[in-house]
Amino acid sequence: MPSHTEENYLKTIYKLAEAEPGQDVSTNRIAAALTTRAASVTDMLRRLAEKELLHYEKYRGVQLTPEGRRLALLTVRKHRLWEVFLVQQLGFNWDEVHEVAEELEHVQSPLLMRRLDEFLNYPTLDPHGDPIPAEDGAMRRPTQRLLAELEVGDRGTLAAVKDTSAPFLQYLDKVGLPLGAQVKVLDKVAFDNSLELRINRERTILISAEVGRNLFIT
Repeated sequence: MPSHTEENYLKTIYKLAEAEPGQDVSTNRIAAALTTRAASVTDMLRRLAEKELLHYEKYRGVQLTPEGRRLALLTVRKHRLWEVFLVQQLGFNWDEVHEVAEELEHVQSPLLMRRLDEFLNYPTLDPHGDPIPAEDGAMRRPTQRLLAELEVGDRGTLAAVKDTSAPFLQYLDKVGLPLGAQVKVLDKVAFDNSLELRINRERTILISAEVGRNLFIT
């Protein structure tokens, strides 16, 4: 089994590749995502390449092998299942679960994860709206649009957040924008593309374009 550090690298590479499909993931992007030195990243990439978990060519970036991708998705699955458990069963808020799930995702018991999945009634989404991979790596991605792309009169359901940082999630709690909220665009301000929204047909709020670029709707 890969070490905790190796799992973190595989998961990070997977997420960076998902953000820019078809592009190799550069050493500098990995270093930035993990807040570490490029030299340290290079050493780890060579180790993972020796284990046939990724394809690495100096100055060309990396791609996960099928086995590397499988292990990355397994770590993502564990992380997101634990986030669901922490919110639903232990009363954590959605801005509190990430760091705890970062620790729990390295548990190496397939039976525990199957029992956890069953206990939670097989959730397909985590508390932030991200899809949870199945045990075989299959993952259904719902069709979504960024809220910022909507025009006046468009409507939808708030389905996921792009920015999962605690400050952003706390902001959404403060202004009352939970996942599942029904939103309708009442106005799009030409000056800065800020959006005036009707929430659940009850109240109106104004959000910045930056906020709109970090919310997905269906």
